[in-house]
Amino acid sequence: MAGVERSYGLASREQFEGLSGIELLQAMIRGELPAPPISKALGMLLVEAEPGRAVFEGRPGPHLFNPLGSVHGGFALTLIDSAAGCAVHTELDAGIGYTTVETKANMVRPVPSEGIVRCEGRVLSRGRQIATAEAYLRSADGKLLAHGTSTLIILGKR
Repeated sequence: MAGVERSYGLASREQFEGLSGIELLQAMIRGELPAPPISKALGMLLVEAEPGRAVFEGRPGPHLFNPLGSVHGGFALTLIDSAAGCAVHTELDAGIGYTTVETKANMVRPVPSEGIVRCEGRVLSRGRQIATAEAYLRSADGKLLAHGTSTLIILGKR
């Protein structure tokens, strides 16, 4: 999550119009386009994107604690949904959008309250209108924390 100067916000249509999904995501990784505001709020960033694959890193902390003092499961679910969705986005042409229809996750163990976690998403299947992807959230030492699948609908031109 270090190395590139990050800005947060929304890119203008002029900035991303004409970029394929993978080009848009890679521009965000390089810091040429802003990371979305949710990235700042939750402490997560897209760090890798290649065809059919996307990786996020997250930095859990007290800002994500639930009433019991542990990291809320929504953080893991958001990383899984984001990694799976962006994996699909890497395969979309310029002007084609998508949105999540359903994401299902299994929490295997608690997310550590500090350090870095990584979530890797991969496309399982992509048709003209529906895609499915899987994602795995792991601790810094590689332990599986959560895994899940997403179903996404592919939309027409933005």
